[in-house]
Amino acid sequence: MFIKLLALFLLIPIIELFVMFKLGKIIGPGITILIIIITAFIGAKLTKVQGTQAIRNGQAAIKSGKLPHKEVMDGVMIIIAGALLLTPGFLTDIVGFSLLLPGLRSNYRKLLLTYIKAKILFRYAGVNSPKKKTDNETGPSIIEAEIIDDD
Repeated sequence: MFIKLLALFLLIPIIELFVMFKLGKIIGPGITILIIIITAFIGAKLTKVQGTQAIRNGQAAIKSGKLPHKEVMDGVMIIIAGALLLTPGFLTDIVGFSLLLPGLRSNYRKLLLTYIKAKILFRYAGVNSPKKKTDNETGPSIIEAEIIDDD
């Protein structure tokens, strides 16, 4: 996992710099920098507005007695979008703005839930199966499990 994160933190800035230099040659360095600054400001404003709305939606879900899992996932994705939009670069801006679009965010949420469910089922199905404990010999089984990203 550490190797993948290290590669991610090294490759993304290199790719972003490459794209910025190529685009800077086409549209000019001044306009390139201006676009980066403008997207950061727009992204910060959209993140604030949508983050506030996600909090309100979560509170409304709790008040109505529902589990606010969708709202929490949306909130996390909005935070990630804000971080990506404040990061200088065009590719991170594209991903960040896509996370702020409710329709695309819903698709990302579904993909994330599918991934999490697959990890849970994979772990529970026997590969690295969780430890079983019992309250007593005749009592119900208690299964302790955790989601581990093996990738």
